[in-house]
Amino acid sequence: MPDHPPALPVTFRPTRTRAVLLTAATAIFAVVTVMALLLDRLSTAERISFVFTALLLSTVVLVLARPKVVADESGVTVVNFASSRRLEWAEIIRVNLRVGDPWVFLDLSDGTSLAVIGIQPGIAKQQAIAHARALRALVEARSGHPADQKHG
Repeated sequence: MPDHPPALPVTFRPTRTRAVLLTAATAIFAVVTVMALLLDRLSTAERISFVFTALLLSTVVLVLARPKVVADESGVTVVNFASSRRLEWAEIIRVNLRVGDPWVFLDLSDGTSLAVIGIQPGIAKQQAIAHARALRALVEARSGHPADQKHG
């Protein structure tokens, strides 16, 4: 039975992983900041240093929560940790999520492959498989490239 593409626009992201990371970022900032305020022996500069370190650590964790894929009528925007790339539908040849892959990979018309970290099996394997299938159905419907049925 062929997969039917979802209505556009649609955003795919690892929601469980994102929830864990957002919670961790908040907890890190709160715990380190409270420690800075409660430790009597710290000077004002040291307290500021603690809060700055908490902010820095939380920001790193928030960057890890950034990945997503946004599909709309004109194409796909892949947002990874430190980069974002806009693709037209015709540029995407195949959507791959093979057993053991850490995330989806897109085979592109220029012969390269692009990691799509926003669809990752990590702690939500079934969600990632469903998202990969939905993106594959969109690519097939929008790009004119046949789906590769050998890959999950």
